[in-house]
Amino acid sequence: MNIGLSSACFYPLETEKSLIRAAETGAKAVEIFMNADSEFTPRSLNLFKSIKDEYGIEIPSVHTMASFTESYYLFSSYRRRYIEARETLFRRHFEVMHRLGADILVMHGIKLPGSISDEEYFERFGELILLGEKEGLKVCQENVVHYRSESPDFLLSMAQYIGGSFNMVFDIKQSVRAGFDPFEFSARLHPYIRHIHISDHSAGRDCIVPFSGGSFDFKRFFSAMKGFGYKGKYILELYENGYENDSQLAYAVKELEKLF
Repeated sequence: MNIGLSSACFYPLETEKSLIRAAETGAKAVEIFMNADSEFTPRSLNLFKSIKDEYGIEIPSVHTMASFTESYYLFSSYRRRYIEARETLFRRHFEVMHRLGADILVMHGIKLPGSISDEEYFERFGELILLGEKEGLKVCQENVVHYRSESPDFLLSMAQYIGGSFNMVFDIKQSVRAGFDPFEFSARLHPYIRHIHISDHSAGRDCIVPFSGGSFDFKRFFSAMKGFGYKGKYILELYENGYENDSQLAYAVKELEKLF
């Protein structure tokens, strides 16, 4: 199965309940979005693993819990805080990934404007990437509006600076929110895209469930990404106001798989 679902679709429902709801839509791949310190305990990880095994789902990716605070903990001008967070908050996600079989860690990075230079940011992110590589994991930069990563030019500079270890997650809705055409954005960054968040949009709403009046051409997008050699997952990531009921999610996953 190439189409999956993010547990973030059900936020603020507890993560274990979100995993169950995602699995019950029929999605065979589920991205897990960590949301609380207690979810890193052995008890929680065992629960997540039992749900994964019971429903026979794959968990290809993990989204960091502190995405909105990464700027403060990892990418501020206070380097000591970065070092401490790197060894505690950041590394904890690796244990989750190993336990659940995920190999992609999704990060937002530094918000605009930020308190460190691009070069310092690239250096730190590169260090995090190397920590992941030592564990056999990919630490990926996501494009996110109101973050430096909203810009394709910034991401290309980041890729050039870091080199062959740079990987990213491409998010359709974030591209739209930042004012960039998703097809042009993904075409420019395609050599580095390892994971994709999908959603639909219309003139009045920038994040809705596919097949509910949106305008995005998924067939064209899948074809383009295949042409670029992309072989990763497409994870449907919505917010609770982006759909009406779980049956819409189930239908979208099924129909998107047919298009693929």
